Amino acid sequence: MKNESTLSGLTVANFSKQIDGKETMLCILTNNKGAELTITNYGAKIVSLMVPDRSGKLTDVVTGHNSIDEYLVSEEPYFGAICGRYGNRIAGGKFTLDGIVYDKLAINNGPNSLHGGLKGFNSVVWDLNKIDGQTVELKYTSADGEEGFPGKLDTTVTYHLSDDNEVIITYHAVTNKPTVLNLTNHSYFNLSGQGDPSVYDHKLTINADYYLPTDETAIPYGPKEKVEGTPMDFRTPHEVGERIDEDFEALNFGKGYDHTYILNKKEENELSLCARCTSPKTGIVMECYTTQPGVQLYTGNWMTGNFVGKNGQRYPARAALCLETQHYPDSPNKPEYPSTVLRPGETFQSKTIYKFSVE
Repeated sequence: MKNESTLSGLTVANFSKQIDGKETMLCILTNNKGAELTITNYGAKIVSLMVPDRSGKLTDVVTGHNSIDEYLVSEEPYFGAICGRYGNRIAGGKFTLDGIVYDKLAINNGPNSLHGGLKGFNSVVWDLNKIDGQTVELKYTSADGEEGFPGKLDTTVTYHLSDDNEVIITYHAVTNKPTVLNLTNHSYFNLSGQGDPSVYDHKLTINADYYLPTDETAIPYGPKEKVEGTPMDFRTPHEVGERIDEDFEALNFGKGYDHTYILNKKEENELSLCARCTSPKTGIVMECYTTQPGVQLYTGNWMTGNFVGKNGQRYPARAALCLETQHYPDSPNKPEYPSTVLRPGETFQSKTIYKFSVE
């Protein structure tokens, strides 16, 4: 039903378009609590997420656009997207694997390669299979050499909206040649509702004793550093805006928070609490759990408010935050980091859960 509308005010027909010979679409998932999650197969993007606030009113907590046409020209091409083949940055757009130098990655973020290159997983059309009213599976095959990466990579991402108001994202990938990959979802959250002008009042906790300091190009350097005694410390709840403009090198370089936190884990690949975030305006609580070793906290520092998003809303700087669960930036060039190498015969798997409640 192309004229169908979503609870968030989207029109399904506006997501139907031919791109690269494939049809784009909008998939609607609902649960028995009345929550609604919409996904487009263009970039495997989360377009809207309606969850109840403390009074029971459904609130859209992610930024996005009203149509595929708007996504195609967006200043923010990563809204809600799956980033790959390598989410985050690779220094200089090159790395060495098994003695072979791969130096043809796109330089699309200062001197570095970001989020898979000029046409990463965020801007391709995935094959969509709606499993049931609460689950959708998306598949994409990245060709050997695509965006400079070796190996044919088959990736499957599944979104499930549980009856406990959890968005459960599972990732699965296999390759026919040694390659590197780092998959993440890049949703921009505002728990006061998309279009609210700031996340400064959001209280955030991150389950991490260490973070990775980065240089002025956002590439990690040197050993991990303790968050203790710095404005990077979210081990106890702090308002996002409380220390964001402090004169601290990491914050100066990033124009705010744009850093990887090393999550406290008892064992590798453990599904454990990553972060907790709350809005005082709506009472909406978001807890994030992941099997990944790190999370990139990004506070929308480069958003401009120049364009209109969903339902006429604008998104100025710091009007949303991202909790991108992932491996560490530039891991292919840093053997001391957890490996992002995937080899034939191996399967990459990870899971991230965003769970919503109220207080």
